[in-house]
Amino acid sequence: MFTDEALDSVSVQSLWRTSQQSTQESRGCQTGPVHTAEAETQTVRCATSCTQTESQYQETEQLLQKNHDELEPPGLQDFLQQVEDTAIRELVKNTRSHAFDEFQVNWEDHSQLVSCLHCLQHPSAQERGLHVTAVSWSCTGSVIACAYGRIDDGDWSTERSCVCTWNLDRRNLNPKQADLVIDVPTAVTALCCHPDQPAFIAGGLYSGEVVVWDISRTQDLVLVQTGMSADSHREPVYQARGSSTVGVTSLALSPWDSDTFLVGSEGGLLLRCSFSSQVLAAASSEGQSVTLRAPAVFPFRPRSGPVHSIHCSPFHRNLFVSAGTDGLAHLHSLLQTNPLLSLRVSDSYVFHVQWSPTRPLVFAAATGQGAVQIFDLGRRSLKPAATIEQGGADQPATCLAFNCQNPHLLAVGKTDGTVGVWQLSHDLTEQSPREISQLEQIANHVAE
Repeated sequence: MFTDEALDSVSVQSLWRTSQQSTQESRGCQTGPVHTAEAETQTVRCATSCTQTESQYQETEQLLQKNHDELEPPGLQDFLQQVEDTAIRELVKNTRSHAFDEFQVNWEDHSQLVSCLHCLQHPSAQERGLHVTAVSWSCTGSVIACAYGRIDDGDWSTERSCVCTWNLDRRNLNPKQADLVIDVPTAVTALCCHPDQPAFIAGGLYSGEVVVWDISRTQDLVLVQTGMSADSHREPVYQARGSSTVGVTSLALSPWDSDTFLVGSEGGLLLRCSFSSQVLAAASSEGQSVTLRAPAVFPFRPRSGPVHSIHCSPFHRNLFVSAGTDGLAHLHSLLQTNPLLSLRVSDSYVFHVQWSPTRPLVFAAATGQGAVQIFDLGRRSLKPAATIEQGGADQPATCLAFNCQNPHLLAVGKTDGTVGVWQLSHDLTEQSPREISQLEQIANHVAE
């Protein structure tokens, strides 16, 4: 039914391809010819120059040879040969000396010995005419505490006062606004910060009471307070370390002997006392729960008026300084009745005296003429090494306090209600190599 059959092929040419090939054109593009050139240059000429100094030694030798007879005085060579052995012996001795072993050169400018950093004020106390009666630094050295009262009230006073503190390390320190104000029902006559606890402050009141405040509290800052009993004080507490029934105006504890303390009285009596004394007091002990003892063991030469301040040397166990109404500062030895040295501090009263905590031969005294005199016993002259004058001269300087943590700071309180914080130079704070030996010589001096 079906059979293979071969047929002729049929081809059809593409008209589109032929039309496209006929329309193609050949194009070309090229940049214009780039022309290059090579050139070089160099300096026209070069030169070398040099210089040299003339021979100095040759001219010097010629000058010395020329004027040998004129430059050498007669007998110079004989003198040099004569002292040569002595000079060499002294030079060898100096090489073995230890006098400057601990000496450190200080190249700073010492022209200004003191400068005022702050003038602290409590406007409310100033408006009431209260005086600064005591100042004390905290154990950290950053907080200054100030007590207000009166130094001219001889009668019983019921006027209210206060205790103020300023933190000098605060960036926003306001000299006219205290960081803390503690209201006190009577005048504060003594103030002392705790030696280890920065929040504790002890104060002595005009009423005879002793109060300890804890400034870390937010309410009721009174930590402890003595009451009024048969054994308590009946007179103002003028120092926050102790009191007596014989008109004590000043007291100092020995830092070298815990059994020894010094007492100054309003009658000019100056006594060395002992806590362990067993001698019965002449005053009657009736109505009191404790037996009164007489602690005095050694009297010093009496003064002509009240002894306002006593301070023991922190560098020698037998030395202390005292001051009072005679305007003199007396340097004493615990072993001698008469003072070793008496210095004229002021024509008025001297209210406070204190040794420097870093300079064995330096102490400061606050005067009734308003100035603070700083003495350096290492100087040949016995005149003050520096004088601090703050405010009016008619306002007495009642108290002062060195900062043991920062010895460059000294606080001074005055009757106008201001507390000045002064910066001391290195001359007044840095100990010299032979200062301790000089202090020892003063202590060994026999008073006339």
